[in-house]
Amino acid sequence: MDRRNFLQKLMGGSAFSFYALKEINAAVYDDIAGLDQAAQGAIAPDGTYWEGIRKHFLFEDNLIMMNNGTVGPMPKPVYNTLMNYFEVQVKAPCDVYLYLPQLVNDVRVKLAQFIRADPDEVAITRNTTEGINFVANGLDLKEGDEVVMSDLEHPSGIHPWRLKAKRYGITVKEFHLGVPPRGVDEIVESFKKAVTPRTKVLMISHTVYITGLITPVKELSEEAHKRGILVLADSAHGAGMLDVDIHKLGVDFWCSSPYKWMGAPPGVGVFYVKKEVQDRVWPTIAFSGWDTYKSARRYETFSQRADALALALGEAMEFQNRIGRARIERRIHALAGYLKEQLSQVPGLKLHTNADNYLSAGLTAFSIQGVQPAALVDYLREKHNIVVRTIGSEERGTYGVRVSTHIFVTMRDIDRLVEGVQDYVRRIGRT
Repeated sequence: MDRRNFLQKLMGGSAFSFYALKEINAAVYDDIAGLDQAAQGAIAPDGTYWEGIRKHFLFEDNLIMMNNGTVGPMPKPVYNTLMNYFEVQVKAPCDVYLYLPQLVNDVRVKLAQFIRADPDEVAITRNTTEGINFVANGLDLKEGDEVVMSDLEHPSGIHPWRLKAKRYGITVKEFHLGVPPRGVDEIVESFKKAVTPRTKVLMISHTVYITGLITPVKELSEEAHKRGILVLADSAHGAGMLDVDIHKLGVDFWCSSPYKWMGAPPGVGVFYVKKEVQDRVWPTIAFSGWDTYKSARRYETFSQRADALALALGEAMEFQNRIGRARIERRIHALAGYLKEQLSQVPGLKLHTNADNYLSAGLTAFSIQGVQPAALVDYLREKHNIVVRTIGSEERGTYGVRVSTHIFVTMRDIDRLVEGVQDYVRRIGRT
């Protein structure tokens, strides 16, 4: 069926009401347009604008959600889209394989635009971990070849390479990142000291889940490419938190989990592979098309998939685009900056996250001398209904509390968090 007939079938309502979905989501987008008009298009609208945006998230009453770093909430249009297309599977399963894959192709193009890549460079996966494994499994590395990574990587960035080391005898090396580092030069110099002529891959977190560091991957990529080293960036938190321009970052591979900050449903991920290196990475999963696609689609030959997840990803991008991605990133930086400023007034508190906006964004981590992070996290949830989490390890000096400040968080929420921290410190006799 050609595209024109396909769209006519959707609009005619084959297994679901295409118009009904568009109308219910349009009501949300009309409201966002009204908020934008009231804000006169300002890049930094006041809190009234963001309180209006918050109403389009499906929160429990009085829940203060500050853990987007694990799984974030979905906006209403994303939920509507997800449920609508799952209903297709219930009512007319044939539409799942006859029509929905054509819509997924549109999402792939939209995804490329969202991260400023070319459509042939992106694949829709299940999560960041899958993309990292695709690179680790797909590259031809031999005994003695080196993979260099920081000492703050996520298990998803560590264990695919440790597995490859066991199977093929490659070497995995770490370099140190400060908590927090003093600046870009310190990070780059630490990487340069770790590499040797045998280094083939830099595995680096673009968004460090432990400390909230935004790693200067642009500068690291420049240094790595001078030495013929490939760069794989774990940006699990990047999609939806940062206004990403993937080509400016200069990485060869980039993976993200849009169910954290973009508002997509769990089970859908982003995998970017630069055109120039696609012929160096074998597909991990082989199905029809793996040997014929001349694009990143070769890494997406999964056979049948849950297309509703991918289509909800498309709606999540639409929601963010309606607000404005530069505006979103600016708001996240403003919230995080205010949080760090307020936390710095707590006696004995150490920030694990940089103050510099170039090296930080929506994740803020901290510890307090004499305070158990797990007990503080429990107290904040039980007494204030604030959701944060513990992070890091005692042995590496990174054990603490991590806070996510997304656009639906208010300054009042941050004040309530800091008051809760101060109250807990007083209760246990720290002051």
